[in-house]
Amino acid sequence: MITVSNVTLRFGKSALFEDVNVKFVPGHCYGLIGANGAGKSTFLRILTGELEPTKGEVIITPGDRLSFLKQDHFQYEDEHVLDVVMLGNPRLIEIMKEKDDLYAKEDFSDEDGIRASELEAEFANMNGWEAESDAASLLNGLGIETELHDKYMRELSGSEKVKVLLAQALFGNPDILLLDEPTNHLDLAAIAWLEEFLINFENTVIVVSHDRYFLNKVCTQIADIDYGKIQLYAGNYDFWYESSQLMIRQMKEANKKKEEKIKELQEFIQRFSANASKSKQATSRKRALEKIQLDEIRPSSRKYPYIDFRPERSIGNDVLEVHNLTKTIDGVKVLDDISFTLNHDDKVAFVGSDELAKTTLFRILMGEIEPDSGSYKWGVTTSQAYFPKDSSEEFKSDYTITEWLTGYSEIKDVTYVRGFLGRMLFAGDDGMKRLNVLSGGERVRCMFSKMMISGANVLIFDEPTNHLDMESITALNNGMIKFPGVMLFASRDHQIVQTTANRIMELIGGKLIDKMTTYDEYLASDAMAMKRQVYTAENKPEDN
Repeated sequence: MITVSNVTLRFGKSALFEDVNVKFVPGHCYGLIGANGAGKSTFLRILTGELEPTKGEVIITPGDRLSFLKQDHFQYEDEHVLDVVMLGNPRLIEIMKEKDDLYAKEDFSDEDGIRASELEAEFANMNGWEAESDAASLLNGLGIETELHDKYMRELSGSEKVKVLLAQALFGNPDILLLDEPTNHLDLAAIAWLEEFLINFENTVIVVSHDRYFLNKVCTQIADIDYGKIQLYAGNYDFWYESSQLMIRQMKEANKKKEEKIKELQEFIQRFSANASKSKQATSRKRALEKIQLDEIRPSSRKYPYIDFRPERSIGNDVLEVHNLTKTIDGVKVLDDISFTLNHDDKVAFVGSDELAKTTLFRILMGEIEPDSGSYKWGVTTSQAYFPKDSSEEFKSDYTITEWLTGYSEIKDVTYVRGFLGRMLFAGDDGMKRLNVLSGGERVRCMFSKMMISGANVLIFDEPTNHLDMESITALNNGMIKFPGVMLFASRDHQIVQTTANRIMELIGGKLIDKMTTYDEYLASDAMAMKRQVYTAENKPEDN
């Protein structure tokens, strides 16, 4: 159990947290939520002891082992993958090392024998004999194949390193598990595996995530950070949202009734205070009036952008035809004879773990790179707007946001352009910010402004939720659902895929699975599962 007692954290004169009191108990998964800048990651650092609060203390039940997801992906470059996972339980590693040192001694004494016996008992109690198989099971569950387990960390890709560090945090059944954005860089299959792991995990979990579907699946409690306080709510993310909105409505209704009562009392006092026969009643009402206190309803610190993609023209029946596209990158055939035709009402989600294949296809369709063979043709009534996975080139300039967006607008009126920026929470002087100083979230909101002002009737998104807070993701989701045109997108956000797509495409080994269905129906389809297995088996590197 973790007990947070009167914790305050100040930076100069401003307080990020003020007298926070909360308990996190075993058997619950707590979703730690709040607007960007509310201090979610900072609070986790306080819990780990990495950051000392200005006042107050964090008490962990003696003997409980705390594990957390490390963010330094280059910390273990010279370590083997399986060893890195087992480092998640430092005490187990200490025991293994001490045992090895003892048994290597030439003059093994009686005292050494007693110590070895103690270590063996502790080792067995910690399931030490199953440690390697447990570590391998975690890696396999997250999509790190067995042939990678003996590799050095430096030989892995960035996304694979993230999975290894996540396996490290999960290893050894920790009493307290802290996870800061664990679904970042995970494909949907790995996220689904993690969901099941956490649902079955019996100890304490505190997780920060912007994935609403994930929070709904795994959380039994929500810890909401707002205005430097933390309020606990029973239930998952959706239940928190309904509960918090209901609480605000109830407080407003209660205040309305109190205001009506105040007005009634004031009118009586004003009317009869000078009347001798009514003076006692007037005095009684004055006392009653003094006792009425309105509830303080503080608006949330959360801010929701307004995302509304409106095409300037309707789209015709001819949208896109793709014929036999093939593309090889660094010796790997990421697209292998891909063909499909888009219909005028398609919203296509590209799913699966092969991110390079999805990005390559999008870049070909936007004319950024050429295929090795094959062709594609957009319909004459179509116009495209593209959200690339990497938009860094757009933001190397010294232009202001307003100047940059005006360059993409047919209407050069500054007021018109600033209207689109205002929807993305760039108010007032924010429009004068320089592109090269923007944060990741600000860059993403700029790209949405660019897509909205384009009036395109075909939208292509490549992982648009990276760097976004929950409020922006919700706004994007709503904007994608309302969009009346054609859409192609890749996203790790299960809820966006499920609520937006009416067609699913999965690229495996360069081949395409194409199905007119929702995402949940696609995942539940035994036929699709069989096809994925067949494609994977047929397209292993040794078979090419």
